[in-house]
Amino acid sequence: MSHDAIVDFMRREVSIEEHNEVRELWKSHSMAEDNRDLEGLISTLTEDCVYEMPQTGTRWEGHDGAREFYITLLTAFPDIHFDLQDIVIGPQGVCKEANVTATHLGDWLHFKATGEKLVFKVIIFFPWDPEKKKFRGEKVYLDSVEQFVNKT
Repeated sequence: MSHDAIVDFMRREVSIEEHNEVRELWKSHSMAEDNRDLEGLISTLTEDCVYEMPQTGTRWEGHDGAREFYITLLTAFPDIHFDLQDIVIGPQGVCKEANVTATHLGDWLHFKATGEKLVFKVIIFFPWDPEKKKFRGEKVYLDSVEQFVNKT
């Protein structure tokens, strides 16, 4: 998104109705993730959504990309748990911080499975599309990619 588009987005009028739409869709997204409901997750996303991990340069595009992201994540970490620590909800989307626990049982990205229990923090931004009333994907920031790198 260009700088001007971001500035325009920030200047938009905020309504309680839109805030509630963003919050309710994020709750639906989170419940679908907790229930491993892949189609429920996909239903909260725009068709042109993008999942990305800026630290590794990895991107997944569209609903097929989002499915691949979740299938590989949940296969590699079948017991993954997000313990919400902080959240900000606004007309631009949702930003959450969570403590994550997961056992690394399958290969993920280019990181080989270790079988070890991992504990790390994650910050995830869910950008909101006000016209489609869905999330445009996720930007995922891990606090310690090194723990994966050092294990490979």
